[in-house]
Amino acid sequence: MTTNPNNAPVPTDSPLRPEAEVLAEARRRSRRSFIGLGLAGLAGLGTWKWLISQPDDQGIPHPLRKVLDANGRLSQAYLKETRLAPEFARSRAKEPRVNGRVGLEEALDPAAWRLLVQGYGSGKTQEFTLADIQALPKVEMTTELKCIEGWSIVVHWAGARLSDFLAKYPLATRSGQPADPLNPPADLAPYVGMVTPNEKYYVGLDIASALHPQTLLCYEMNGQPLTAAHGAPLRLVTPLKYGIKHLKRIGTIAFADARPKDYWAELGYDWDSGH
Repeated sequence: MTTNPNNAPVPTDSPLRPEAEVLAEARRRSRRSFIGLGLAGLAGLGTWKWLISQPDDQGIPHPLRKVLDANGRLSQAYLKETRLAPEFARSRAKEPRVNGRVGLEEALDPAAWRLLVQGYGSGKTQEFTLADIQALPKVEMTTELKCIEGWSIVVHWAGARLSDFLAKYPLATRSGQPADPLNPPADLAPYVGMVTPNEKYYVGLDIASALHPQTLLCYEMNGQPLTAAHGAPLRLVTPLKYGIKHLKRIGTIAFADARPKDYWAELGYDWDSGH
C-alpha cells in the first residue's frame, strides 16, 4: 500500500487487465499510429507534388532555388579577407580520394599544356606555362578539403595565390590595374569562370572568393606534383568552398559581369557552394 499526494491509500496489487482487453487497446493504438503516419506521408507527398509542379529555375524547382540563393547570399556575406579556413599540422595531410573525372577524360601532355586567360573587356587571350605560375611566390597550406557529399580530409597544397597572379598579370580589370583585394579597382570584374581544356567541367566564383588569400593556382599536393587524376598540371584550391568548386586541370580563365556557368549549379546545387 502506498499513498498519493493527498495521503489517500493507493492499492499496489491491482488485478492484471485481461489479455483480450490489452490486445484490443494495442490494436486501437496501432490503428491511430498508422493513420497518423499515413496522414503525415500524404502531407509530405502533397508537398513534394506541389514542389515538383513549380516552374524550373536553373534546373530545379523555383522554391528550392530560392533557398539555395539565400544560402549563397549568407555565405557571401560571411566571406571576408580576414576569414581563413583553419590550417593543420602537415603531418595530418593525406591523399584525397579521386572524386570525379569529368573534364579529365582525355590524356594530357603536361609539356604542351597552356593556361589561357581572357582579359576582362579586351577580348584578348594570353597564354601562360606552368613555369610562369611557379615563378610567382610559392604559398603552402594544410587545410581541410570538404566534399559536398559529407566527407572531408586534410591535404597539404602548394601553388601561387590567384591574387598574386592577377597582381602581376592585371587581366581582371578593363584599365589594366592590378587586382588588389585590399583596394579593389572600380573596374574590377565581379566574377571569374574557369573551364577544363575540353570544356566539360566548369566553375564560377565571385571575385572576392577568387582573390581570397587561400585561393590557389595549385601545382603540388602533399609535397609532390599533382597527378593527372588530381588535376595536373594546375588546379584550383579554395578551402572556403566545397570540393565541387576545386576545378582540376584548369584550361581557361575568363572574367565576366554576370555569374559564369557552373557545372554543379546547373544540376541543382548551390552556385556559391561556400561553407
